[in-house]
This record gives sequence, C-alpha cells and structure tokens, in this order.
Amino acid sequence: MAKFNLKRALLGLMTALLLLPQPGVSFAAAARIKDVVNIEGVRDNQLVGYGLVVGLNGTGDGLNNSPFTKQSLQAMLERLGVNTRGESMRTGNVAAVMVTANLPAFSTQGSRLDVNVASLGDAKSLQGGTLLVTPLLGADGEVYAIAQGSVTINGFSAAGDAASVVSGVPTTGRISSGGLIEREIGFVLGAQRSLRLALRNPDLTTSRRIALAINDFIGVPCATPEDPATIRLNLPRNFNGNIVDLLTDIEQLVIETDLPAKIVIDENSGIIVMGKDVRVSTVAVAQSNLTVTIAESPTVVQPNPLSLGQTAVEPRTDLSVNTTDSNLAVVPESVSLQELVDGLNALGISPRDLIAILQAVKASGALQADIEVL
Repeated sequence: MAKFNLKRALLGLMTALLLLPQPGVSFAAAARIKDVVNIEGVRDNQLVGYGLVVGLNGTGDGLNNSPFTKQSLQAMLERLGVNTRGESMRTGNVAAVMVTANLPAFSTQGSRLDVNVASLGDAKSLQGGTLLVTPLLGADGEVYAIAQGSVTINGFSAAGDAASVVSGVPTTGRISSGGLIEREIGFVLGAQRSLRLALRNPDLTTSRRIALAINDFIGVPCATPEDPATIRLNLPRNFNGNIVDLLTDIEQLVIETDLPAKIVIDENSGIIVMGKDVRVSTVAVAQSNLTVTIAESPTVVQPNPLSLGQTAVEPRTDLSVNTTDSNLAVVPESVSLQELVDGLNALGISPRDLIAILQAVKASGALQADIEVL
C-alpha cells in the first residue's frame, strides 16, 4: 500500500509539472474536471406544494373569482374545528399560492432551505402575508419538506382613486430558510464502487482527455469514456480510500476542453456568438441596402376672391429610393475567426445583415460550423 501511495504522489507531481504554463503555449481552453462534469447522483431535486398565504391587507384573492381559494380556506378551517360550509365568505386577506424549492444534494433531516411563493389566483399583492404550513412534494409524490413563514416580496403596488403604481412583481415572493427538510434522499456516495461523470458540454475529444488525465494520475485504467457525455469511473481495488477520496483527488486535474465549431444567433436581439474554431472556405460576399423615404407635405389651396369655392388641402408626397451597394468581397479559404470578423466588419454591415450573410454562407456550403438560432 505504501508503494502505491508513493506512486500516486510521484504521478501527481509529474502531472502538476506538466500542467504548469509553458512559454509560448496557450491554455485558454483549460479547465478543472470539477468545472466541466457533473457527478451521477449529486444533483438537486425540485419540490412543489400548494398552500395559503394569510394576513394580506385586502390584496388577496377574490373568493368569488377563485373557487379553489375558497375551498382550501374552508377545508383548512374544518381541520381546525371551524365549520363554514354554506356561509358567505368575503375576506380578501387570503391568497392561494404555489410553493417551490430545490432540495440540495445530501441535505440532512432538520436542515433549512429557501422557498419561493407565487400567487395562483387574482391577488394583487402578497406584501405582509404569512404562508401557512405547506407540504412540499417531490416527483415521486412523497413529502420531503414543510414550508411556513413570512413572505418577502421585491415589488410593491399602491393605488389611489385616480392613479396607481406597480413596481416589480408583488405577487411573487421568497421565504428565506422557510423550508424544513423532513425526508432525506437515499443515496450514499461513499458506498459506490462505480459511477459516471456527465459532461456539461458533451464532446468526444473532451471525454477522452478527461479519461486519459484520470488514468495517468491514478496510475491504473479506472476511467473509461463511454460516449461524448459520459465517463465511467471505477474504484481501483488497491485504492486507499472510497469513491469520495477518488473524486477529491481527480476533480482538481486540469484538462483542455474542446468544442465543435458553432455560431449561435439570437434574431430577436441581434446577438451573434461565434466559436474560435469557425472556418470559412473561399467565398465572395456582397451586401446591398435599400432605403425608401416617404415624406408628406400637403399644401393649402385658397379659392378665388368672391367665388363660392372652399379652402381645400391638396396632398403632396415626396418619394425617394436610395440603394447602397458594397463591393463584392472575397473571403479567403480557412480564415480564422478574427479574420472573418474583420472582413465582415469591413463591409460596413449591421448585426441584422450579418445574420443573413452567415446563413447564406452556410447554405452555400462554405461555412464549416453549425448555426444555432435561438
């Protein structure tokens, strides 16, 4: 066992020396393994519940317009020994809400978590309200937490007889540490002998590089790339520790990530993002702008003196059409991203026109990248 630990220490020192920045070598795409992968089983779980917020200053749900609020209020009062069936209820201090929260991985029973509250009916504001005890359910229908507490909102609303003002969204709020965990997720990471690492940005090259870096550091083939998004990690038989120790050793390893060439376009905002590996084959590009200007300048026509005519307005329209043409520009083969951007900017085109040009170049087969439109 001592020899194995000494071997691990030497391999770790050699890996650290190899990963030090060398003159003339660029590590712009280098990242730690813990920053590019997720560990199987280590994730949040979403919880949801339905409850009532009380104590509102007349800004709650209208019971006639929100029958679910009225039914929930009656059911709650009956559980407390108050019978309101058949009675007319006109309170405006109650609102039905949906309560959501994220249950962190490895949360223990009795721990606290933050919960979000959102109005379900026609309440105007949740300001000053208090959420009553609300069970929070997981995807399996089991109760994992209980929420209760005073609701804090970021917006506000105020109204008078002739004017009103609303800032933010007063019908949503948050209860800091308002959830109490009642059930734990049954997953023991330290007892696992094998698990999977999931890449946040799947890529075959990155997956293989991660597996090679882990195997070189540990000294035994314990990591295997299964697909572009998954690396299988097995605990070595002679490893001095459990899977948690192994993850702690390898998560700080630095690897060079790789991504496919892609251009992301948001047509609504005109945003264009291009990766560094985008390449363009030889292609000629020209762009033309067509501007149409319409100006209305009506004139007043007066009748002759002593005539029975009436003053009239004669319409007059000035119409002009301008066409701005750019020269045909040739983009050489296999240019870099910087050269591509400089060349397109030299044409004096706007981001909106650039989107159309990139799509046209892609359609011609000269753009060596994928285009994703948001």
